[in-house]
Amino acid sequence: MAASLVRRDKKSTAAHLKADLNWTDNSSGVRQLQELLDSVLNPEKPAADTEALDWCKCLIAGGEGFEEFCKTVRSYDNATLCGLVWTANFVAYRCRTCGISPCMSLCAECFNNGDHTGHDFNMFRSQAGGACDCGDSNVMRETGFCNRHRLRTGENVPSVPRDLLLMSEMVLPRFIICIIQYLRDGYTEPDTSTERDLQKVLQQLEPQISFLEELTKMGGAMRTVLTKILTNQQIFKDLSMGQEENVYAKKNYEKYLSALKNSGLVSVEEKAQSGAAEPTRGAEAGAGAGALGLLGAEAPASPDESNKEEDQDGGQSVGQRKRVKLSSTAKDPSIMDSLKHKCFLEELLFWTIKYEFPQKMVTFLLNMLPDQDYKITFTKTFVQHYAFIMKTLMKSQESDTMSNRIVHISVQLFSNEELARHVTEECQLLDIMVTVLLYMMESCLIKSELQDEENSRHVVVNCSEPLLKNNTYWPLVSDFINILSHQSVAKKFLEDHSLLMLWMSFVSFFQGMNLNKRELSEHVEFESQTYYAAFAAELEACAQPMWGLLTHCKVKETQEYTKTVVRYCLETLQIWFDAIGFVDEPAPNQVTFHLPLHRYYAMFLSKAVKCQGLDLDSLLPHQEMLMKIMVHPLQIQASLSEIHSNMWVRNGLQIKGQAMTYVQSHFCNSMIDPDIFLLQVCASRLDPDYFISSVFERFKVVDLLTMASVHQNAVLDGEQERPMLEGALTFLVILSSLRIHLGMADDEILRAEMVSQLCMNDRTHSSLLDLIPENPNPKSGIVPGSCSFEEMLSAVADFKAPVFEPGGSMQQGMYTPKEEVWEKEFDPIMVVLRTVYRRDVQSAMDRYSAFLKQSGMHTTGNPWPPYKERTPLHPCYKGLDRLLHCKTLHIVIFTLLYKIWLDHSNMSEHVLCMVLYLIELGLDNQVQEDKEDEEPCIEEHCHDSWFPGTNLLSNLHHVINYVRVRVPETAPEVKREKDPPPSTSTEASNFGQNSRRLTGNWRENVREAQVFSLVAERRRKFQEIINRSSTEASQVVRPKSSSTRWVPPGTPPQLVTEILEIRESMLSLLIKLHQKLSAKQNSLSATWLEDMETNSHAHGDGITAIERILTKAATRSRQSKRSIQEICGKVSPPVAPKKNSPTDKKTMDKDERRQRARERQQKLLAEFASRQKSFMETAMDVESPDAEAAMDLGASEVMESEVLYDCVICGQSGPSTEDRPTGLVVLLQASSVLGHRCKSDETKKLPTTDDEHIYPADTCGAAHDVRLALMQRFFKDSSCLQSVSIGWEGGVYVQTCGHTLHIDCHKSYMVSLRNDQVLQGFSVDKGEFTCPLCRQFANSVLPCRPGRSTEVVSWHMPTNKKTAVLVKEVEDLQEQLGLFPVSTTTESNLSKEMESVIKDIKNTTQRKYMDYGKNPGSPDNDFLFMYSVARTNLELELVHRGGNLCSGGASAAAKRSCLNQLFHVLAMHMRLYSIDSAYNPWTRLTQVAQRRDDCLDDERPEVPMLFRDCPSLLIIFVLTMPQPLRKEHFICLVRMLYNLQYTQALASLSAKFSPEERQAWSTSGALKKNAFDAEKSYDALLSHVIGELSKVKTVYDVNPEVPSMLSSSVWSPHSIEYSLQQFCLPYLRLSCLLQHHLYGDKLSGCPEVEEFSGLAGCLGLLAPALQPSNPIYSASCLDWTVNAFDLMTQWCSEVTGLSDTQAKKSITLLVQDPQWASPHLLHLPDHYNIIFQYYHKKACTACKKVPKDPALCLVCGTFVCLKGLCCKQQGICECVLHSQHCGAATGIFLLINASVIIIIRGHRFCLWGSVYLDAHGEEDRDLRRGKPLFLCVERYRVLQQQWVSHTFDHINKRWGPHYNGL
Repeated sequence: MAASLVRRDKKSTAAHLKADLNWTDNSSGVRQLQELLDSVLNPEKPAADTEALDWCKCLIAGGEGFEEFCKTVRSYDNATLCGLVWTANFVAYRCRTCGISPCMSLCAECFNNGDHTGHDFNMFRSQAGGACDCGDSNVMRETGFCNRHRLRTGENVPSVPRDLLLMSEMVLPRFIICIIQYLRDGYTEPDTSTERDLQKVLQQLEPQISFLEELTKMGGAMRTVLTKILTNQQIFKDLSMGQEENVYAKKNYEKYLSALKNSGLVSVEEKAQSGAAEPTRGAEAGAGAGALGLLGAEAPASPDESNKEEDQDGGQSVGQRKRVKLSSTAKDPSIMDSLKHKCFLEELLFWTIKYEFPQKMVTFLLNMLPDQDYKITFTKTFVQHYAFIMKTLMKSQESDTMSNRIVHISVQLFSNEELARHVTEECQLLDIMVTVLLYMMESCLIKSELQDEENSRHVVVNCSEPLLKNNTYWPLVSDFINILSHQSVAKKFLEDHSLLMLWMSFVSFFQGMNLNKRELSEHVEFESQTYYAAFAAELEACAQPMWGLLTHCKVKETQEYTKTVVRYCLETLQIWFDAIGFVDEPAPNQVTFHLPLHRYYAMFLSKAVKCQGLDLDSLLPHQEMLMKIMVHPLQIQASLSEIHSNMWVRNGLQIKGQAMTYVQSHFCNSMIDPDIFLLQVCASRLDPDYFISSVFERFKVVDLLTMASVHQNAVLDGEQERPMLEGALTFLVILSSLRIHLGMADDEILRAEMVSQLCMNDRTHSSLLDLIPENPNPKSGIVPGSCSFEEMLSAVADFKAPVFEPGGSMQQGMYTPKEEVWEKEFDPIMVVLRTVYRRDVQSAMDRYSAFLKQSGMHTTGNPWPPYKERTPLHPCYKGLDRLLHCKTLHIVIFTLLYKIWLDHSNMSEHVLCMVLYLIELGLDNQVQEDKEDEEPCIEEHCHDSWFPGTNLLSNLHHVINYVRVRVPETAPEVKREKDPPPSTSTEASNFGQNSRRLTGNWRENVREAQVFSLVAERRRKFQEIINRSSTEASQVVRPKSSSTRWVPPGTPPQLVTEILEIRESMLSLLIKLHQKLSAKQNSLSATWLEDMETNSHAHGDGITAIERILTKAATRSRQSKRSIQEICGKVSPPVAPKKNSPTDKKTMDKDERRQRARERQQKLLAEFASRQKSFMETAMDVESPDAEAAMDLGASEVMESEVLYDCVICGQSGPSTEDRPTGLVVLLQASSVLGHRCKSDETKKLPTTDDEHIYPADTCGAAHDVRLALMQRFFKDSSCLQSVSIGWEGGVYVQTCGHTLHIDCHKSYMVSLRNDQVLQGFSVDKGEFTCPLCRQFANSVLPCRPGRSTEVVSWHMPTNKKTAVLVKEVEDLQEQLGLFPVSTTTESNLSKEMESVIKDIKNTTQRKYMDYGKNPGSPDNDFLFMYSVARTNLELELVHRGGNLCSGGASAAAKRSCLNQLFHVLAMHMRLYSIDSAYNPWTRLTQVAQRRDDCLDDERPEVPMLFRDCPSLLIIFVLTMPQPLRKEHFICLVRMLYNLQYTQALASLSAKFSPEERQAWSTSGALKKNAFDAEKSYDALLSHVIGELSKVKTVYDVNPEVPSMLSSSVWSPHSIEYSLQQFCLPYLRLSCLLQHHLYGDKLSGCPEVEEFSGLAGCLGLLAPALQPSNPIYSASCLDWTVNAFDLMTQWCSEVTGLSDTQAKKSITLLVQDPQWASPHLLHLPDHYNIIFQYYHKKACTACKKVPKDPALCLVCGTFVCLKGLCCKQQGICECVLHSQHCGAATGIFLLINASVIIIIRGHRFCLWGSVYLDAHGEEDRDLRRGKPLFLCVERYRVLQQQWVSHTFDHINKRWGPHYNGL
């Protein structure tokens, strides 16, 4: 039966079966169908056989066509969601205004049909693929839906008729099982086959899976059917096991089971057989017990235990899973997960994972998502397979691709809060995720080497494992972050303590990873780059989940969560300290930047105080724990300083990389900010003396803090001491002044961040967005670019729109700080904290001082960083101020002030600046507890005898008399002790008592030590080191025998105790420093305090800073005020205690030396500047030398000497000679700019729809090609080639920078360039080089003609000869030409060079642009090419001057012009060709010839004069006549050719008349023929031309098809005159320009209306007297030497004498229009999106595919594939080919997908930039930001200007070779 069915026609069979099945008793139909399917869908057939697929299509359609069936089903589509699925690289949109979830995305169609005006949206290229969320109100707001989904059209669809999908329900289950069987069959384990054949299996299944995908696209009705089939357990049971009789299916099922087993998964059946007990636990056994099991605590039952969770909905179990075992004791560490597949969907997903997520399968599974039932089941299935996904991912070779595909699926499932909550509750999603992450990281743990290497029990992840290096973990982490962004899920997580504990243990794997050990002896051999992996891992796996949790801990109600997290953080930290064996000292020379546990703790503390109103102390541990917690973050701060002091230089560059990444904007608020906050918390709660001493100890500068001028330091080299001290002080300043977590509001923080970034540099909007650290969790919903960002930006910054200088770099719109920001808000501390590069701090200071100078606030010297008032501290952190009021810090400050005053080594301005900053902070932040008692405390209470109390204010004026120091014997202090001290006995006895008192204090200290243990221990140790003093105290230095740097080798110096007399207080030192800085004695008079006005202190240098501090001290304490006045009364210059201070001398020398160095420098600079100036002047003034000479002559100075040239290589100046010629540096390039001109001034539009097109036929190049081809059809070839010019396309343009060099010098220069191995942007082998002087790009040298300038005089003499005489002379000169000696006798160097330049010129362009003749390479062809080069250069100069000569003067181009030299070279070359005198056009121009009948009939006629191009003839004459040509002869040529040009104008005009008008003009003009001035009146001449041309009917009658352009308007005399002038203007302009270059005549400017008369006068066509104010007639310029009418008759007869066929076409040659508009690039639309949407999906015309990188030619609009191999020809890619074809090797292409423009010039290319900018004036290269872009007209104008002026090579600097690959 089945066999017979199979043979029948598919359609009829299907119809027949469908009818059977529709009966109530359909059993026979069902049986028939099943049999048919058994035979058709036999999985033993090869999958590639499409017969089965065709059968399925027919059966499902039930007999009608499949296409019709699709349409019908679609009409019942009830979907309200779009759900369009896309893959990587698809262009989609994201609107932040409409999105609820930050992952929301829309397809282009839904986006464009919705209303998003004014929203914050962007276009993006999908990385992993995605799906459209339009219509899904869980993910986006309904206001953003497109029209189709907003109206929910799906809901009103009629219900589906039962019979429509009946067949589908029967056929599809069989089809799906068939696919599954193929998948089972094709799967091979990786170890069995050497080459995985998975790809092959997938390729064969491609059509089947595509068919499934097609079905999903039929809409909701079909999806419902598919969902039923995929989730129905019964169907699966029946089909999957395989019926008994079917051996194949059985074998298949075995394969499936073995695949499960090899995946470390066991099917439940097998377990049941092995007899393992399966105690069931209800779902309510809760995550708690499960999670304990995860920890490897007592796991219930056997290792095979599997817990069944009953599903709440309908008792349908979602598969059974075994918990992951983490305990190392378990026998089998792999995941013993049991998977039981109960429906097609589950097994399909299983194979999808096994086959590593093939794109088609993923797309099919996602296309089904709009179906709600499917969505829920699929999500559960996905979760159930989660562990399996992780294992497959870790094994995969292609983990990148696979990661993308996983996220493609998971982001669709987990972004939906409803769904995520549902799965969390029912399937333990959180447990599974955390466990899977833990398990994953466990695979790459190593022993931590931090602290105690041998005994450490702590394990960390190994950053060099591929798992971390390749970010393999990111899909799982990103899923976790995604679900934590849902409040309901995050709360569940925070409530589950066992989960939190697990998570903390996960975080502790990262604590202390990537440990750096300082290399002390030699440079590390291999610089590991693991730090990228480490920073990425901490940010993604630890910080982002942390930010996710923090977003849900914002209000009082969530206090408990915070407390729990904090508690677990502390517990885990304690475990960590124990595991690494940490007591109190960190191990030396080690640092790790990764302390995620500390940072979790810090961030939750901050949130608790800031948002939840918790009391800080309730969350803090005991003191000892705080001491431990502070150690590692402090270690990092000290290491940062060490790294910048070059102490880690042997560890390579990567350690600098780490230091930079740690503070970089994307990391800083997850790393350095929490660290500093944590240190601030510790500082506010620990003993301040202990804290300060720890800081100086960590920074290793304890030994430096001595009063002695010489000291030893065991741990630092001399040059490292200063930067380390600066580092320590800066850190203390940051610590005590940073308020980011201590009381600033979010707005203030944003403002401070923004200001600090803008102060470093002006920023573009996007870079500012990028540099402001926002909450780094991308799911947090805190979106950069939200409204407040824009408001804040406009409050602090001004927008600087980009400026455009042609030739300048392409600038972007920048934001720059407002003036008041500089004045009031510039905060150097914030800048230091946020700079990645140290140079940025300098840059900020430079900009600040520039502002002060400009605004006149501070003009002398360099200003110091301004002091900025701080936000008040949050009450919880008040303790931080005690840091500034502790004796230890005051002792340090006192010591440093003293050392700076005495110029001890390693002190710097920066140190002083920071010390003053600390004093000022102390004055501004008083500690409340202290009663301000001005009297000093009673001595007895004071166990620490430097200062009486801790208050800075009272300590400022406390005088310290003596200090005892321990110094090496060699110190200067010691030597002078050998003299008897000049002290009275009372002082001596005093001193004895002091030392006694000192010992008493020691005892007190020891007594105290019992109370304080650790603190006092550290403090005592520290203060032994620091100057330990009583009122006249002493100081001890630890003996260090190891450090022998200060003395002769081998003898460690003895340490001696010395006593220094100080007698200073901090105030007196400040006042003395004030003197020192201002370099005046008594700089502060005793009364200055009264005179001070208080506000002048904000900005200034150190002097201002000291004054500010003194003023503050005086206003806050009477005692200080008294002291200040006293000291000011009696200050004296600094004298070092008890010695004839050598330091004074030293400073003296130093200053003198500085002064001298400064003078030297000034001198050098001045000299340099004058040199540069003279170079600039010469560079600006290089005219073409002949022109200069000529102009001088104009001033009637007769120069006898030759023209001199300077060689820029050897620097000699001299004439150019035959033997040693000089040449101009020139760049030759082929150009088609002229050819792209059009008639009309309107620029062509770029097509952006299918209806718009660009036609190239109306361009100048095309028109000239047509004209030449027409001539060549009828006339003699050699004559044709002299009647037109070529070079409109591919003509050679010559430009120079104006510098000259000896040609032999140039050759040696080229040789040196060739040997220079440096990578140059040009190719020396192609003759390219840069001008040795101005570095302009060039590729040839144009020889200058040797010659005296005396003969010039005779050229210019005005002439009185009659025109007729001149005409004869010209004719004689041309006769002479044959005899003209081309120096055949001697081949001079000059002529060789000329030839080589000609060769260069020919090589510049392609052959097709040179060979127009019938026989290529003939002399005629060469001749045409040569004079066309001259024509091209003249025409281009005209274009550069704006298309006319009205502006007059030498244009910018003229300065660079080398036409004069070029003419000489061309003329030399053209002399080789003589003009055959019989056909000499000159005679035909000037004589009425006798009729010649000797012309043979078969020979083609010459081109009639009326068809010839006058400018071409002029150039030919000039170039072929003997040089130099006298000016009178030149004028004569111009006049004769003007006659011809005018006649052509008349003929052309007459052809435009209607026959009636022709008749009228002919008769009216005939009357005037006999008037005396008939030869100069246009009507007479016009009538004559009409008469002559009408003799043959053909001329005027042939062209009814040429519509008369102006026939509708009536021709008035005025309009006729106007059109004649317009016709002749181009000829006049060219002649005038030529005259300017040959004879140096000035071009006088004139208004455009008078251009004709101006030019005519300039050329001498009008006598000067004949220039009255009344309008001039073009005819009056004529100058006939023979009878005008006869000559015209002769010219016309040449046309009328043509045979009929020729005449028919010839009229088109007669009607010509020499006027062309200036060249333009295409007109672009204002919005880039218009271009992008049309072109990025457009198929290439050549290969019919959508190109990966589409590009557009902006000159002609051609669409090309950039780099596309599809369109390659002879190894050249399409863009390069097109640039050769369209622009003679210059191409301007817009890259559609990148919005940038690339320029191709010959063999090089460069990125030009973009002409589309966003609203903030920035480019968006590669459309990364995807913001709307708008055309920047100025930029486009600059681009066009560079194209027209051929300056791409000079202006764009970054060129590279393209190797024909673009």
